[in-house]
Amino acid sequence: MRRPLLLLILLFLCFIRAGMAQDQMASPQIVNYNNEQYKAGIQNWDLAQDKNGILYFGNNEGLLSFNGSFWNLIRLPNFTSVRSVEIDTKNRIFVGGQDELGYFFPDDHGVLKYHSIVPLIPEKYRKFADIWNLSILNDEVVFRTTTAIIHYKDGAVKVFKPEVSWEFSGEARGQLFAHSKGQGLMVYEENVWKPYCTDPILNNSAVTAIMEYAKDTLLVSTLKNGLFLMHDRKLIAKKTMLDGVFYNDRIYYAKKIEGEKYLIGTTSGGVMIINKAGKLVQRYTYRDGLQNNNVRACIIDQSKNLWLALDDGIDYIAINSAVRNIFPDKSKQITSYAVAGFNNRLYIGTSNGLYVTPVEPGLKDLSLSKGSFTEVKNTKGQVWSLSELNNHLLMGHEDGFSVIEGEIARQIYSVPGTWLFQPVSNVFPSADIIAGSYLGLQKISYQNGNFINGDKVEGITESLRFIAFDNDNHIWASHPYHGVYRFELSADYKKIVKQDVYTDKQGLPSFMYNYVFKLKNRVVIATENGVYEYDPIKNRFTPFPLLNSALKGMPIQYLKEDAKGNVWFVSNKKVGVLDFTQPRENQPFSIHYFPQLDGKVVGGFESIYVMNAENVFIGANKGAYHLNYTKYLQNTSRPQLVMGSIRIIGKTDSVIFGGYFMKNDAIIASQDLSGSLRIGNAFNSLHFEYSSTLFEHRKNIEFSYQLVGFDNTWSPWGQKTEKDYTNLPAGKYTFTVKARNSVGNESDPVSYSFEVLPAWYQSIWMYVFYLLLAGLLIYLLFKWQKKKHRIEQAKLSYLHQLEMDRSEKEIVRLEYEKLEADVDYKNRELSTMTMHLVQRGKVLAKIKDVISTVIKNHDINDSSPSFRHLIRLIRDVEKSDQDWDNFSMHFNSVNADFFNKLKDLYPDLTPNELKLSAYLKMNLSTKEIAQLMNITIKAVEVGRYRLRKKLRLQPETNLYDFLITISRSDVTG
Repeated sequence: MRRPLLLLILLFLCFIRAGMAQDQMASPQIVNYNNEQYKAGIQNWDLAQDKNGILYFGNNEGLLSFNGSFWNLIRLPNFTSVRSVEIDTKNRIFVGGQDELGYFFPDDHGVLKYHSIVPLIPEKYRKFADIWNLSILNDEVVFRTTTAIIHYKDGAVKVFKPEVSWEFSGEARGQLFAHSKGQGLMVYEENVWKPYCTDPILNNSAVTAIMEYAKDTLLVSTLKNGLFLMHDRKLIAKKTMLDGVFYNDRIYYAKKIEGEKYLIGTTSGGVMIINKAGKLVQRYTYRDGLQNNNVRACIIDQSKNLWLALDDGIDYIAINSAVRNIFPDKSKQITSYAVAGFNNRLYIGTSNGLYVTPVEPGLKDLSLSKGSFTEVKNTKGQVWSLSELNNHLLMGHEDGFSVIEGEIARQIYSVPGTWLFQPVSNVFPSADIIAGSYLGLQKISYQNGNFINGDKVEGITESLRFIAFDNDNHIWASHPYHGVYRFELSADYKKIVKQDVYTDKQGLPSFMYNYVFKLKNRVVIATENGVYEYDPIKNRFTPFPLLNSALKGMPIQYLKEDAKGNVWFVSNKKVGVLDFTQPRENQPFSIHYFPQLDGKVVGGFESIYVMNAENVFIGANKGAYHLNYTKYLQNTSRPQLVMGSIRIIGKTDSVIFGGYFMKNDAIIASQDLSGSLRIGNAFNSLHFEYSSTLFEHRKNIEFSYQLVGFDNTWSPWGQKTEKDYTNLPAGKYTFTVKARNSVGNESDPVSYSFEVLPAWYQSIWMYVFYLLLAGLLIYLLFKWQKKKHRIEQAKLSYLHQLEMDRSEKEIVRLEYEKLEADVDYKNRELSTMTMHLVQRGKVLAKIKDVISTVIKNHDINDSSPSFRHLIRLIRDVEKSDQDWDNFSMHFNSVNADFFNKLKDLYPDLTPNELKLSAYLKMNLSTKEIAQLMNITIKAVEVGRYRLRKKLRLQPETNLYDFLITISRSDVTG
């Protein structure tokens, strides 16, 4: 009982070992995406790719999409997992979840919207749990749950219940198949499910896939029992060396791919690619870099690379990539320093010794060779270089120099640290070899087919890792920190007879970091600023003209010329090649970079081994890399560019374009300009996303964009995949973006046009309003100006009137002043006349008194004629009315119409009473009045009394005041 069990275990292990032994020597690049990167659930159940290259994953939290740069999660209405995803010819993304099924399709703005089919299902069938898989054939969609198959076509739904449960549904060779437990395999014909194959094996294991195999044969994968061929509706077990793996790890997913190969995803054994005969082509597991071995679904994308939906994460395997990893020791990802191919073997020198593997003869791409590495004996330690000289493979090692013979190393000498080898002559076989070592130069002789230690070259003890012979048989060497050396050796190469040291004083850009190499049969120096060569005439270093245009300004650490004359170089851990077989524009070469290798090479110990165009090996920090340069150039086709979402910055739920151009409910290649979007001025800050679905060359793709209507020129090329524009003025814009790869192939530009509407205060109606308002303002301004003019005119008129009034008043004042002056003058004249009259009266009275006294004293007889005549003359003068007339005239001129007013008021006044009134108004004294009137004082008083009486004055009324009042009065009667 125990022996058969042991035999089965051994057989099982042999199956596994046989399967494991078929691994290819090199592994493609594997990129892991975890849930922290794609911001969704851990588990992924299914995946699909649309025509634009965008990937869709059925995730625990919804539908997850990836366009090469941006992940986007869309949830189902009931927030359940998406278990299955398929895309039909109309680019409808059908999904199945828990109690939910339907499809996503872009709306008018290109934003994916979910359309549920559940309302079409009869209500009694709407509880169906998970949609485990779905299949699409033409316009028919089949959703499979364990309790029902839901058939959808042209908006109509049919539900098919099983006898026990539905285990599988799928499409093959234009037919829809389903596995019904207890009934076997069914086929959908004439709108019903009919039995197709009832093999008893179907009762023990569920079908997981049905694939084309031959013209009349299908390949069927089962969950637990491996693979079967179905011919004439019967199952035949297909035995393979992987059956033990299939039985143990279970086939969860299977699909036919091109080249008569099949993709097998298992629940615990990773993913495998097998050929039609069932032999393993390649297998990828957790050991090879997968995040886990539970593969739920897988597809080959448009670039023929592999994507895996895992139980924990998403993995990308670049199986069609031109760049692959080689791990000589899979248990230790050790550093590789040297690679060489020799006698159908590939050797890799590492930090832990030399490893070798046989390569399959006839293969152009050695990375596809199957096999595993073994350690070469006697090589423990650091391997620095591998060189093929005189039909022997030589190894520079930290312990000296050895010749490799198959899988054994034979040591020639044990001088510490041999860096590299240089033959002193290009003539084959070279008799002597010079090696650079830790302690200077070492001579090696070649005699009778054997290498012999020729002892140390005297004259230098510097560690020389870079050496090269020039055409004059001088040996050039360099030390990164001490400068560049030129040695002239003796004829027997045993000592240095002349030594020169060159630094920045001789034209090199720097004293340090100078490396000696030989290119185009000339010794050149890789420096911090391009490549230099020695000019013997000037005894100085000058830029190397052939490479200066391409490498000027770049720090170069490594140069290597291949058999076709192409120059491979390393600059700050970036690998590139100057391809002289593909001249471009004004240069005899084209430049290509390999971003997959950025940062992977060993800094300071770079190594590139070019076997041929299909096999370029690069030493790396972890293992080594294989580059199929021919395939790399073939794969660098024009990048496929997709426009991602466009959002309004700072607004929630602000996607205005979802990445799909739509017209008449169909996806089109470019925007329908007749329906370009118009957005309000408040939303004039936009965020644009774009990407390339050339996933393998993501790091090698550059983008350039232009917002026509805002930018005058295209932006510089760069790897940025998003752009923000803020505060765009009103106007029409077109955002255009294009992509290019390292070869310079450009994609077709993709554009999105839109219009930013003017602000509400910039609309046409507002401009009409502004125009009307401006007209109204002009009118009001005109009216205001007119009113202001009138006011100014009125003001001027008023001021003019005031000025005229002031002038008139001034004239009146002047006239009044003149009148007053005249009155004053007349008053003075009147006063003078009055005083004159008074004085004259006084004089006359005095003369009379004197005459009377003379008469009395001299007894002159007054009767004499002369005296009487004198007395008569005096009396005539006193009685003369002429003085009164003059006085009356002056008095009336000063006191206008005084006499008239007084006469009008008191007509019965006598002339003497009028005269007395005038003298009284002048406020003359009684004595003065008496003299003027030539009467006595007593007579004046009597006259005053009579006058008061006629004037009917009361005793308390002052006569003078009364007369003044009469003078100022306007009374006329």
